Amino acid sequence: MNFTNNLEEAEKVEKLRNKMLKYILYKKRTEEEVRNKFISEDNNLVEDAIEYFKELNYINDYDYIERSVKEFIALKKLSIKEVAYKICQKGVSKNLVDEYIYNNKEALLDYEISSAKAIILKKSGSLEENEIKNYLIKKGYMKESINIALDDIES
Repeated sequence: MNFTNNLEEAEKVEKLRNKMLKYILYKKRTEEEVRNKFISEDNNLVEDAIEYFKELNYINDYDYIERSVKEFIALKKLSIKEVAYKICQKGVSKNLVDEYIYNNKEALLDYEISSAKAIILKKSGSLEENEIKNYLIKKGYMKESINIALDDIES
């Protein structure tokens, strides 16, 4: 009787891990995304599986941040604040995002300045400088980044 229960439990664990692995491998996910996807499953099994995949480095929120930032830099024009917000929306802890930003401040500032320059150049034909500044401030760009971008464009 006990052997049968253990076998059934092991099969449940294996089935959940396989489903979770397919979900994770399809696209890198945050720990919170995985937890939310499998919310209807047994909570203890889900937590055990998450820990298992974290140990194997299939789930790693810091790596997720790095990949997301690289993707944003390649594809989008965002402020550091927007980058942080988008990553936090995926369930990554704000402390981990702040740590990443702190550790990569220079590169992210360069990215924010180049993003601001691109937006300024794009909008300069249709908006006044003050309107562009206000737009960038609303998007979360730091005033120093905006001023550096404007100075670079004017010189």
